[in-house]
Amino acid sequence: MKNKLIALAVTLLLGGSQVWAQAQQPVTASAAPVKIGYTNMEYILQNMPESKDITNQITIQRTQLEKQFQDMSKEFQDKLAAYEKGQAQMSDLIRADKEKELQGLQQRIQEFQANSSTQLQNKYNQLVNPVMQKIQKNVDDVAKENGYTFVFNLDAGSGTIPVLLYAPEENNITDLVFKKMNVPIPSKQAAQPATQPNTNAAKPAAPAPTKKN
Repeated sequence: MKNKLIALAVTLLLGGSQVWAQAQQPVTASAAPVKIGYTNMEYILQNMPESKDITNQITIQRTQLEKQFQDMSKEFQDKLAAYEKGQAQMSDLIRADKEKELQGLQQRIQEFQANSSTQLQNKYNQLVNPVMQKIQKNVDDVAKENGYTFVFNLDAGSGTIPVLLYAPEENNITDLVFKKMNVPIPSKQAAQPATQPNTNAAKPAAPAPTKKN
């Protein structure tokens, strides 16, 4: 009976030792492999069929704004010339009224300049946002279908330090996105300027301020 108790105790000790040894082993999670891809959203946008129409509409609005500015400037210059030509014969009351009119017109021109850039940018966003949402959806689909865990936008840091400093070409999903959207793959993937509206073109120099004599 004594021998049986000793044998049982040894068995329990050995079993406890094995459990303790297993508890000391590092826990290794069976994590899925990380697959990282990248693309260039601006480059895709520039090669979308909608891009040409966006550029045309922005050009039309910019031309309209420039025409409005030119008309306002001409009106100001004509009234200023008439004021300068006839101010010597004007009464103080009429002179003050003309100067007030010129100052008001000049203020309207300056406000127009300030608002024209915002109008162009808002128009651009209105046209581009639906296309970017379409591109994003297809990027999501390509990433899921090809097992990518993360996808970086290559031009996200343009103008400063890029977000992605190095990546192998086989991780570039741009062509896969073009295929997904049935858009012809451009013959050469080269960095291109952003398709942003040229807001400065609608902001010519303001007329010179009026001077009181």
